[in-house]
Formats: sequence, structure tokens, C-alpha cells
Amino acid sequence: MWLMIFGISIAAVILGFIYMIAAVSKFPGIKKMSKERKWVGYLISFLIIAAGLVVMGYITSPINAAVIFLNLILFMLIFALAAKIIKKRSEKFYWQGWLPVIACTVYLLIALYLGVNVWRTNYTLTTDKEVGTLRVAVIADSHMGTTFDGEGFEKHLEKIQADNPDILLIAGDFVDDGTSDEDMVRACAALGKFSCKYGVYFAYGNHDRGYYRSPGKGFTDTDLVSELEKNGVTVLKDDYVLIDDRFYVVGREDAGVTGRMSAEELIGGIPDKDKYMIVLDHQPNDYTNEAATDADLVLSGHTHGGQLIPITYIGEWFGVNDRTYGYEKREGTEFIVTSGISAWEIIFKSGTKSEYVLININGK
Repeated sequence: MWLMIFGISIAAVILGFIYMIAAVSKFPGIKKMSKERKWVGYLISFLIIAAGLVVMGYITSPINAAVIFLNLILFMLIFALAAKIIKKRSEKFYWQGWLPVIACTVYLLIALYLGVNVWRTNYTLTTDKEVGTLRVAVIADSHMGTTFDGEGFEKHLEKIQADNPDILLIAGDFVDDGTSDEDMVRACAALGKFSCKYGVYFAYGNHDRGYYRSPGKGFTDTDLVSELEKNGVTVLKDDYVLIDDRFYVVGREDAGVTGRMSAEELIGGIPDKDKYMIVLDHQPNDYTNEAATDADLVLSGHTHGGQLIPITYIGEWFGVNDRTYGYEKREGTEFIVTSGISAWEIIFKSGTKSEYVLININGK
């Protein structure tokens, strides 16, 4: 799906570039500079847009520059349509050109604020199983290096620590291809300092092993696991662990890994199904099979809460994800998808926000 989105985005940038050249050339200042010669206006527009993309790419990244550009195109199209509908254009104050720039700037500043800051989202669940009370903190999609580095991650953990959870669960995409060795090591060390009754547990996401991370370039999967385990983090790959004879934590392999165990194979192998079972499954796309097991709670990330309007629910529309964000119950299984503590490459979020999750489970 993401390859399709990437391809569509590239095509949109090219077509948008052509459209923007024509749109920018209509600004009164450009017309005056070009002395009404269209080709000169187009050339000036091209240079302004190209320079803007280079500058934004340098300040942020090429991907974020593309996001800014695509959003500006969208706002330009909306206001151009509005001008056509109301049949009111102005050459003196080119509102159909300036207002989309202003609106897009405000929108992206809000989206930046929602992306780089982190909120706590609370859930309270009840169960008939004899688990007592359990306070679970959940993070996913830190993609170290996008909106914070290892030091920033440590600060976020301090905030979570203040909530005094019993256990910390990491639902995948802890690191990324662009994560530096230094940030990975520092983030793992921060997890080693995290104090909670039952410890820290990690399940893989699709980015943790890297897509284009090659030997000799950055850390390996073995290095990551070594640093996590050195700092007391339990890594679960199609495995489960019984904690305090009260509840199980199950860590599924990422859905993109060939040969991962089915939900029934993994959860079905748990000997005492009367105990509360928490499943970490990075991608929320196996709800039917997981609901058919005795799992009580399934925790996922991956979707980033839809990341940006208007692509928010595209994963659900194409049947790639069962849910984009939030809580759902199917049969006896409860599902929660977090928007993540950060995101892959893109620093903006709209229609959602960066978060960590705190779940209070009340049982017998």
C-alpha cells in the first residue's frame, strides 16, 4: 500500500508542480515582473517554487518538503474552486492565491505541533478474569530520529515513568533505517533505567529490522536485540511469557515476516487460557483471527493514527488495516491501535496526534 501511496505522491508532485507554476504566475507581483509575458512568468514561478522546495527540503527533509508542497497544492485547488463557484476574483488583492498560502501555513503549523508533541491517552478496561488491577503503558512507532533523538526519547520515558505503570509494552517500530547507532544505544539505555514492577517488553514492527539498512551501515538487528536485552528488555518474537502467575504478554512477529505463526498457533499454545492475555501485534490487520482466539487485549501501532488528512483512513478503505486508530471490541477480544509516539519520516500529524497509551485494567 505504501509503495502505491509513494507512487501516487510522486505523480501528484509532478502534476502539482506544473499546476503551481501556472497558479503562481498569476500573482500580481509576478505579472508585473514578467511584464505580462507568460513564459517569463512561468520561468519566475518555476524558480520560486524550486527554491522553496530546496529550502524546505534542507530545513526539514525531502519527504517533508513534498508533504508541504502537496498540501499547498490542495489548498490552492480548494480556493481556486471556491473562486470559480462564487465567481468573484480579485486582481488587486489576489485572495485566491494568498488565502490558500495562509490557510496551508496555519494547517501545517498545527499539524507540526500535533506531530512533535506527545500526549497521554487513557483507557479503562474491565475483565472477569482474575488479574486484579493492572496499569499498562504502551508506546509504538518511535521511529527514532524523526521527531526526537535518543535524548528526546529518554525525556518522554521520564513523563511515562511519572504515571507509575506496572509494565511498559513496545508495540513495534522502535527504530528505523535512519536511526543512528548512538540514538539506538541511548534509547535502549533509557529503557534500562525505566522502573516498573513487571519490566519492559518489545515486539517487532516492520521498520525495526530496516528496509535498506545494510551490513556496515548502521547497527544490525542483532545489535538492536543485544542492546535491548542488555538493558533488561524482553524481546518477544512469536513468543509469550507468563508474568506474576497473573497474565500473559504475547509478542507476535511483524505481519510482513514470512513464516510468522498464526494467531491460533501462537495463542493456542498458551497452556492456561483462564489467565488474562495481552497480545502485541504491530500491524492491526488480523482482527478476525485474533478475535477467534482467547486473547483478551490486542495492542497495535503502525497506522500513525492515519497521519494526515485526507489519507487518514486509506488503509481501511483498501482493506490493509482493520482499524486506523482507537478502541474496538470483537467477540470477547478488545483491540487498541495507538497513533504512536512519533512517525516515519513525516513530522506532521493532522486529525490525530502523537501519544503514548495508559491502560487501567480492572479484573477480579
